[in-house]
This record gives sequence, structure tokens and C-alpha cells, in this order.
Amino acid sequence: MPEITAVSSFSARIVERLSVGATSRRERVIHSLDGLETPVHPDTLAHTGADLWHLLQKQVPDGLDSVDFLLGLDAGGILPTVSLAGAAHLPYKIAWKLHLPLDGAVRFSEPHAMRTDVFAYGIAPGQRIVIVDDEITTGRTLADLTRRLHEASAVPLAAVCLVEDTTRGARDLLTDLGLPLVSLTTIEGAA
Repeated sequence: MPEITAVSSFSARIVERLSVGATSRRERVIHSLDGLETPVHPDTLAHTGADLWHLLQKQVPDGLDSVDFLLGLDAGGILPTVSLAGAAHLPYKIAWKLHLPLDGAVRFSEPHAMRTDVFAYGIAPGQRIVIVDDEITTGRTLADLTRRLHEASAVPLAAVCLVEDTTRGARDLLTDLGLPLVSLTTIEGAA
């Protein structure tokens, strides 16, 4: 008989970074999928993706039947993107901090990072995209990506994250751009 594995609920918290650059945030959100404190069982990854998919379907019911792909942000957005793709049976792409000679390049900025330029490739007019990241604080990265996708005539349908810092106005910023934000959990970060 197969072993039944208990899957713990998702959790997140903020810790202080011990070494930061001039443009980096002083704090870091850590969560139960990042593997920093405890090992992550594959069932936890799958259950988290299923939870994200159910929330997305509930909060953004229109247009999900015509999603072309998920667009995850490196590096923190890779795990939630893969877990959501598995649950939703949707293809995914990852935006990387690599400037490459590839077609359909969309360049956007992650202003709080040491290397701020991020690139999504293979973006074409009319593509319907759900953006995925692990955490959202100010919303400036996803807002810039949303603007750049619109400029490329792509259609960002929603943003999905594991953890939303509710103190920095990200939700309002994205709402003003017409991008619904779906978050698995919320925390109040250090302002």
C-alpha cells in the first residue's frame, strides 16, 4: 500500500538579510517552498500548485480557458510557476536576467535587485499570459513587466504569487494597471 504523506500548510515570514547591496532590500521573505529551513516534499509542491490554481480560478474566472502560458520570474518564481503549471496543465516560460539574441524579447526592470534587467523571450502579440512569482512587495517589477507586455501587444491576464506583502501598495498598483493579483498568503512586511 502506498505511503500517505501529510502535507503541511503553506507558511511565510520575513527575515533580515545579513549582507545586502546598496539597491537591495534589507529583508527577505522566506517560505515553505524555498527549502531554506526545511526540506520540501514533492507533494507539498504539487499541493501548493493546486491551491494556487484553485484561487486563480475563483478570483479570476474569466479568460483562464485561453491562457497561452505562465510566465515565471527567475529565480524565486520558478517553483511556484512549475507547481502551478502542473496543477493547471499549462505550459510555462521563465523570464531570466540573461540578455540573449532571441526573438520576441521583452525587457523589464526589477528595481530592488543588484542586476535590474530581466528578459522574457518569445513574446508575441495576442498571447494571453499569467505572471507568476514567489513574492510581491512593492509591485514595481510586475507593474513594469505588465507595461512592457502591453507594449508588445501581449495580454497579461493576472499575477499570481505565493506571498503578498500588504503594506507597500502592490495590489493597488497592479489593479490600476488592470492586472488582478492572486496571492496564496499575505504578510505585513517591514516598511
